[in-house]
Amino acid sequence: MTQQPFELPHFYMPHPARLNPHVEEARAHSTQWARDTGMLEGSGIWEQADLDAHDYGLLCAYTHPDCDGPALSLITDWYVWVFFFDDHFLETFKRTQDRTGGKAYLDRLPLFMPLDLSTPVPEPRNPVEAGLADLWTRTVPAMSADWRRRFAVATEHLLNESLWELSNINEGRIANPVEYIEMRRKVGGAPWSAGLVEYATAEVPAQVSGSRPLRVLMETFSDAVHLRNDLFSYQREVEDEGELSNGVLVLETFFGCTTQEAADTVNDVLTSRLHQFEHTALTEVPALAVEQGLTPAEVAAVAAYAKGLQDWQSGGHEWHLRSSRYMNEGARSAAVPWQRLTGPGTSAAGIGALLAASGATDPAATWGRVRNYTHVPYRKVGPSLIPDLYMPYPLELSGHLDGARRRLVEWCHRTGILSEGVWDEDKLAAYDLALCSAGLDPDATAEALDLSAQWLAFGTYGDDYYPLVYGHRRDLAAAKVTTARLSECMPVEGGTTLVPVDAMERALCDLWVRTTKDMTPDQRRTLKQAVDVMTASWVWEMSNQLQNRIPDPVDYLEMRRATFGSDLTLSMCRAGHGPAIPPEVYRSGPVRSLENAAVDYACLLNDVFSYQKEIEYEGEIHNAVLVVQNFFGLDYPAGLDVVHDLMTQRMRQFEHVVAHELPLVYDDFALSQEARAVMRGYVADLQNWMAGILNWHRSVDRYKDEWLSRRAHLFLPGRPPVLPGRPPAVPVG
Repeated sequence: MTQQPFELPHFYMPHPARLNPHVEEARAHSTQWARDTGMLEGSGIWEQADLDAHDYGLLCAYTHPDCDGPALSLITDWYVWVFFFDDHFLETFKRTQDRTGGKAYLDRLPLFMPLDLSTPVPEPRNPVEAGLADLWTRTVPAMSADWRRRFAVATEHLLNESLWELSNINEGRIANPVEYIEMRRKVGGAPWSAGLVEYATAEVPAQVSGSRPLRVLMETFSDAVHLRNDLFSYQREVEDEGELSNGVLVLETFFGCTTQEAADTVNDVLTSRLHQFEHTALTEVPALAVEQGLTPAEVAAVAAYAKGLQDWQSGGHEWHLRSSRYMNEGARSAAVPWQRLTGPGTSAAGIGALLAASGATDPAATWGRVRNYTHVPYRKVGPSLIPDLYMPYPLELSGHLDGARRRLVEWCHRTGILSEGVWDEDKLAAYDLALCSAGLDPDATAEALDLSAQWLAFGTYGDDYYPLVYGHRRDLAAAKVTTARLSECMPVEGGTTLVPVDAMERALCDLWVRTTKDMTPDQRRTLKQAVDVMTASWVWEMSNQLQNRIPDPVDYLEMRRATFGSDLTLSMCRAGHGPAIPPEVYRSGPVRSLENAAVDYACLLNDVFSYQKEIEYEGEIHNAVLVVQNFFGLDYPAGLDVVHDLMTQRMRQFEHVVAHELPLVYDDFALSQEARAVMRGYVADLQNWMAGILNWHRSVDRYKDEWLSRRAHLFLPGRPPVLPGRPPAVPVG
């Protein structure tokens, strides 16, 4: 046997695996089904021995321990199909690096998943198409239209993102960690698996299926499944198949470390994602049930789904230990038979085994669970260290800047932003938000520049207001009421009866009317959703602050896009380019990758500049440098180096997408020359956006030590001055 490239780590797995009693029924059924659909002898991909060795019946029996025999057989057929697809695509297109053929192959598969079963489908040409056509007609009659839509999207992502893997192999390119996590969710199939968990347990109510708590449950489940698979499959994928999409290889490359160190780090991230799953299930999901008024039956359905995801984690781990598909020498079972120990002295041994399974006897694992809650706020950290930041795009500034500065002051007075004790003219001048807008959109008219600067003022003011007013009062309920009222300030159709009562509401009502006057209802709906995402993220930050909980790194980076108002920025950029671009182009993987790379660069840039402001003066915990320090146990300079490297990688990814992936998108969607010109303009907008944000951070006083020492973040009337290194006094009333 070939020597394993690293020693498998100790996996955090608190829930023992259980085996469905219908396993033999599922094995027999799936074997016959695979033969009937042409996946075995004659396919050129699998023989009977391959299917037996992989044992997908065992996988599904472990991951779905409670469903009945027919359901288990159907689910097993789905897994036989998806693994056959993976191997078929590898042999037919990846090994030959045939992207054109691969795309044509993938484009046909959604035709076999009509939401309405009365829609005719093509005649299958290969076992993958035949299997999908059969599975779809057997599965969807039992599920709602909402589930069908979500499962079809997850399946399309699973299929289409195989092109991303193929492109990376073609270019010999290894993804950066953030890019990898995002794309692995789609191509790795765990969101698709989560849909089958609903089939096996209970369908989640449509009213909460798209909520943050349910999304986080699915995403943490996905990340843990994929990262575990990367550890077990590294030898087969990287050494045998030449695969570049593996989390161990990604971290090995990013950190320049050994394979063993990368594997251990992947396991740390895996454990953190499982902790995030538990935190969300126990804190955010119950609150969501109350807020949405779920019935007892609906609450039970969500609970069954969460338990089903938990069972999948344990069962999937156990299957990896047993399948010949993976390296598993030296791996330990997730199930610890502590309760079966008998005899003198074995009670202590049993407890020790149980604690070992939860990581409690491992000092590093124990610290990994509690360290997120141990941050001491208002520590003296000194001026923020600013590294040499990579910015390949030149700065341009609008000629209307001076007028926009003056008019922004007038608008802030008119809406009351400067009269509530949070901001005054000195702070507004130190923030110079018109300068930011002048760099973001250098070609804007005076009117458009005013609108941009005022949107920035609204977003920045709200971001300051929530922690200052509600955070120090620990008043999460009031923050949620404010967030709900802000949403009412943005009617998609018709007027609103809401009478604004404070500066944020007056500002948003004014901005909404002026911004949306020429928009269609769909455009207004998109913009409203973008603002809602931003304001809801402020509540998420508050909730973490009240718990003194530093976020999980992956959760932080994804929520940072929301707290930064990224969806709002992108929505307004797109609206300015008219209808020449089909919506599906914006939804494509490369365009989303382009946008997320730009947004992450800007978000991380802000965290680098605002480190002293947030950590020393505001007692903040939502900063990427702090999150990295906390997770990896690093000091400030070392944590900054990691964030700086990630920023650089995100910018280089942006350049890579522009140079190599967007041309493929243009061809794939057969865009006209006019549409291609519009997309080039959109890319230029994002480039200006990043260059303008960097210039703004370098120029303004908001993040400078000399200004911060004079003007702390807090500015409520009657509040004692905040001294560096000391927490603020709690306001009365």
